[in-house]
Amino acid sequence: MFLNRRNPLATGLRIVVLGATHVDYTLLVDQLPKVGETVTGKTLKLSLGGKGANQAVAATRLGAETYLVSRVGNDSMGRDALEGLIRNGVKTDYVTIDEEATTGVAFIFVGTNGRNMIGVFSGADDKVCEDDFKRVEGILKDTDTLLVQLEIPLTTVRYAVAKAKEMDVTVILNPAPAKPLDSKTLSNIDVITPNEVELSELTHMELRGSDDYVKACRKLIERGVKTVVVTLGKQGAMLVTEDETYHVEGIRVRSVDTTGAGDAFNAALAFMLARGSSYEEAVKLANVAGALATTKVGAQEALPTFSEINNFLSSFRIQP
Repeated sequence: MFLNRRNPLATGLRIVVLGATHVDYTLLVDQLPKVGETVTGKTLKLSLGGKGANQAVAATRLGAETYLVSRVGNDSMGRDALEGLIRNGVKTDYVTIDEEATTGVAFIFVGTNGRNMIGVFSGADDKVCEDDFKRVEGILKDTDTLLVQLEIPLTTVRYAVAKAKEMDVTVILNPAPAKPLDSKTLSNIDVITPNEVELSELTHMELRGSDDYVKACRKLIERGVKTVVVTLGKQGAMLVTEDETYHVEGIRVRSVDTTGAGDAFNAALAFMLARGSSYEEAVKLANVAGALATTKVGAQEALPTFSEINNFLSSFRIQP
């Protein structure tokens, strides 16, 4: 039903990820702070992050040959980030070391229920440019999927998705954080994966229930997107195309930190679609990957491997 037992590296899948690389400072607290409130943390954790880097690591752990297009500063944080990517098997040929900018940083509060609040200093992420992406175009024609987020400049995203479509590469956009997207850009996107907040911001609609979600998704489709997959946290995910709507139930796990869940979801979705799976199968597997990522603290270290997902499915007697 989902993954088979063989090593997926034999499939020769190639995914290019365009996005941010930064360092995360995660503070575990009993309760997330309110405006003007000071809270005392229980644990401070330093880890590697950035949606681009996270999704590249997640795709690599599933078995894809994954290239990251990104930037880091020429500083200790940047060196640590690069070492982490290489250690996880990500191809860093197209990660630029910026001599003028510092590596991006995220500050994360995580409550005991696993929910979080995140603030980001972009640093070198904000300098990822069209020329950075042009460097990877030589291998793009042999790439299955381009996976992009919005932690880098929109001009770079627009250029990349247009170029990928010229080369008939499947484009998945994780619109986080949500930014205004023009119809021309949306028409170059095969799959967009907003959460509830991002879907509301992208469509300027108040979402009160499943009917509103579907209407908002249809609005994006009318503007050119081929498929919308809405991530709903514990409630699972919703797949909406021009012709159908499909809801995937949430996976029950003991969540301790939701930081990397969306990145695990997006990478698994890209991986499964590159394998030729149906959208329904891909969303189901992505939902499992996202849930498993919440069972550990941190971003990259929490991303599930191929084996971990298979073991989880086997424990529920769900046969791949």
